[in-house]
Amino acid sequence: MTDDATARLLDRFLAGLRALAPVAVWAHGSLAGGDYQEGRSDLDMIAVLEGPISLATVRRLARLHRGLRDEPLARKLHCSYLTPDTLAGAERSHLTWAHNGLMRRPVTPVTRRELHAFGLVRHGDSPGDLLPPLPDDELHAFVVRDQKEFWRPAVRKARLWKQDVWVDLGMVTFARATVTLRDGRLISKREALDLLPELGAPIDVVEDIRRRRYGDPAPSTDGWTVRRRELTRNYLGPAMDGLVAAYAER
Repeated sequence: MTDDATARLLDRFLAGLRALAPVAVWAHGSLAGGDYQEGRSDLDMIAVLEGPISLATVRRLARLHRGLRDEPLARKLHCSYLTPDTLAGAERSHLTWAHNGLMRRPVTPVTRRELHAFGLVRHGDSPGDLLPPLPDDELHAFVVRDQKEFWRPAVRKARLWKQDVWVDLGMVTFARATVTLRDGRLISKREALDLLPELGAPIDVVEDIRRRRYGDPAPSTDGWTVRRRELTRNYLGPAMDGLVAAYAER
């Protein structure tokens, strides 16, 4: 399931959490879904603590994560902290360690569906035992809203799309949204890349993403990043508009 650096980081993380007696620790995303690429994929985790999460607990969690910074993959480790009393409600924000700091953000309907479909139990109870099931209409509404209110406005911001992360996530998220809305299921990033050409995506961009995720790519030139930006934005704008129009009222 994991390579050496990933296994070592997760072992240290779980050992550090034991002092807080977690009810459950789950992995989701690529790590749970079988598409994990060490050094390229994030390590997406959910920990359920007995709660309530006091200021003292927040400080202990911050020390735990900062103590892992000597691990080469530490910046990839993201974890949201829930309690049995705060599991319900996808709109609720939770204490989260991500991008090398503490913040608050929701556990989205997509993540909740992932946890039920293929969440990986690293400690304690399973998602099915603790996490309320997610209605299909709630997942549907979130995916439409995410495409319409987050991704579509982002496409208009040209400065973002010279960055690998925006191209990668924008394209992959669109393909995954298409399948979720059309078929009611979740797919991996690899499956999304395989699907994108069928959805009319520019092949050069799809292969660029594939090489950077699964291969050994050469550094991008300025000329290519500019061309890639325009190819991506010219594709995603109309594609997202069409997807939202087709599914917004269903």
